[in-house]
Amino acid sequence: MSFNDYISNNWGFMIIIIGLTLLLRSDIHLERRMVRQIGITNLLLLLYSVSSYIEINLGNRPVYTAWRAWLSAWDYSILSVILVSIIMVVYPGHKRYLLMPCALNTFLAFLSIPTGIVFSISKDNAFSRGPLGYLPFVLNGIYLFYLLFRVYKGLNWERNELIHLVFMSVVAVACLIMPLVYTMRSDQWFVITIEVELFLYYVFLLQRFTKHDSLTSLLNRQCYYADIDKYGKSITALIAIDMNGLKRINDSYGHSKGDEALKAISECFMEAVGRKQHIYRIGGDEFTVLCIGLSEDAVREMVARIEQRLKNITYSCSIGYAMREEDMSFDELYRKADNMLYNSKRDYYMNANIDRRKDRRKARTEQPSPESVSE
Repeated sequence: MSFNDYISNNWGFMIIIIGLTLLLRSDIHLERRMVRQIGITNLLLLLYSVSSYIEINLGNRPVYTAWRAWLSAWDYSILSVILVSIIMVVYPGHKRYLLMPCALNTFLAFLSIPTGIVFSISKDNAFSRGPLGYLPFVLNGIYLFYLLFRVYKGLNWERNELIHLVFMSVVAVACLIMPLVYTMRSDQWFVITIEVELFLYYVFLLQRFTKHDSLTSLLNRQCYYADIDKYGKSITALIAIDMNGLKRINDSYGHSKGDEALKAISECFMEAVGRKQHIYRIGGDEFTVLCIGLSEDAVREMVARIEQRLKNITYSCSIGYAMREEDMSFDELYRKADNMLYNSKRDYYMNANIDRRKDRRKARTEQPSPESVSE
């Protein structure tokens, strides 16, 4: 048992944990809370890796030592703590009841030292499971499935993102089962798997930042252009949406109120569009839905759902849509939807008796002149 042997056996784990730590130190996207919690999880994984290495080496000795029993109890306990820490990375609420299985697991693990209720170590240094030997795996399984339940139920993932989440979930379940099947160095299975999962989740979050608008959480303009090329002829229709009166809200109540309005209508869009279609914020108050494989009836129903949900809030939008005809380019499709949007917006301002040209002239007169700016 030596430091060199430990590094040799855990080289991949050490590289990933150091690399992720360095990335977190320079990260500008994630909340400080999440960065701190990932750092805590990394530390717990490192402690578990070291303690497991020492415990396994003590187990290879012909003579029993009390240190092995204490380290075994520690290893059983820290697994639940690590899973709680991971849950706090993804879902930070409900701390109190999350700790109950963890506390029970820790109590039983250390109670096993004198009683053997979860595990026991004989005088000839042989390890065996007690009557509750599989209970820690059950408790850890509860944590794991709670995490998966919260992720899939609480977040509106897109189809492509779900593929990554399903893969990560399968790997996480395998991580729980592997120690039961392969008892030799099961600690390596756990630490390297969890650390890779953390790294993948970190990359997954960064990918979401590059694809989503930071204010509304809708897909952004960059993703819009990428998806036009990606889906190509599968785009059967396009819905163009423009918020009415955003400038008036910004001028009258400030940009913070304008941001609140954009968030409110974006929530309406997400509820009406659902997961299978793609909605983007392509400008300040401009939004677009790329309809993949939808018929005209389905598109009309979607537009009706958007309009119905907008009636429940105090903001309004003008909407136009166009169906893609044979041999129609995407630019032609967009212009057709935009023309319908323009007519809808013109009708809205006429019915509201608002002179948009007057508003634009007023905005120009209120702008400071170059001379006054230079002064």
